[in-house]
Amino acid sequence: MRFILVTVLIDMLSIGLIVPVLPALIGKFSADPAEQAHWVGVVFAVFSLASFVATPVLGALSDRYGRRPLLLIGFCGLAVNFFATAWATSLWMLVASRVIGGGMQANAAVAQAYVADISAPEERTKRFGALGAMFGIGFILGPAMGGTLGAIDIHLPFYAAGGLALLNLAYGYFVLPESLPPEKRRAVTWSAANPLASILHLVRLKGVGPLVGVLVCAGLAQFTLYTIWVLYNTYRFGWGPAENGYSLFAVGVVSALVQGVLLGRLQKRFGAEQLVLMGLASSATAYVCWGLATAGWVFYVVIFANVLGSTVAASLQGMVSSAADARTQGQTMGAVSGLNSLMAVIAPMLASPLMSAVSHLPRTDWRVGTPYYFGAALLALAWCFAYAHVRRRAAALPAAATPTVTP
Repeated sequence: MRFILVTVLIDMLSIGLIVPVLPALIGKFSADPAEQAHWVGVVFAVFSLASFVATPVLGALSDRYGRRPLLLIGFCGLAVNFFATAWATSLWMLVASRVIGGGMQANAAVAQAYVADISAPEERTKRFGALGAMFGIGFILGPAMGGTLGAIDIHLPFYAAGGLALLNLAYGYFVLPESLPPEKRRAVTWSAANPLASILHLVRLKGVGPLVGVLVCAGLAQFTLYTIWVLYNTYRFGWGPAENGYSLFAVGVVSALVQGVLLGRLQKRFGAEQLVLMGLASSATAYVCWGLATAGWVFYVVIFANVLGSTVAASLQGMVSSAADARTQGQTMGAVSGLNSLMAVIAPMLASPLMSAVSHLPRTDWRVGTPYYFGAALLALAWCFAYAHVRRRAAALPAAATPTVTP
């Protein structure tokens, strides 16, 4: 477990480095905030589209050839993406570099399958939480470092991220062991590698049901947040790379503390299903508060108040993973990651126009928060799907569980 945690930490450090500065880099090739918002959406969408197409292929290949070689391919993809982005002199070069990076990077899905390989079903939610904590720590250090480096030179974070990706490649090659033994591997089929077919596999998986609706709505809300966070804070509060990096640092602190320290205790007390319901309600409220905020400090208050929101992803992953068998973990987690990638394609197409539509309004106008209100509505719908899943599970309990008296 410690090997994959270190791998994911370095991976997320490299990704976190570029988050505060990528919109600013795109802004160098844009004429105004509306055009910048449009191209931010395009750059985010093409990366996610390439990932959506490639992730189930790489997930299925990891079921056949093991997790380790696919992780190494992902590190190569990240390094190419970061260095090519740093060297970009036009928007088309930015778009092309993101296509390459998205097509080769399936680290999240393969890492989740790796954890599922080495964990008993009852341990998976807790261990996915540990994995999420590494994501959080990466977003504690990465954006803060990226914001600081970006304030010196906007290209520096991309060179640093590329260097970290190469470091991860060396670590994975020399240290990371394989998690999938040969007897548990299976042949690659075109249906497993087809992104749409892999999602159908997820829909048909017994025990998942309405959770697919939760994954869709929560994922769409999450990627709406990712698309507009820097743009919104820059427009509404006048934040630069450093301030945006500090805000993402705060998000990472909360995520790491909750998933790395509190999640196990919360799961024992409430269970994964109740954590999903409470976390979705908490996150929906947070989105509304962010949309109404007229001062930057309010964002920090809401970040630290939305503790339960950080429990949703790991709880969902544990529930879905437990529904799959040992031979299809790569395909199943690849399908979850592919579904997230599809939402990451759709979200910028919706969030960027929403941001552009309100960019002419005064900064203190409550309507400027429209993209966040949209995210809150999606999370409310996700809560409805989760509640339907809980009700269905309760109704499916065998009648034999109730004692009967024979006269």
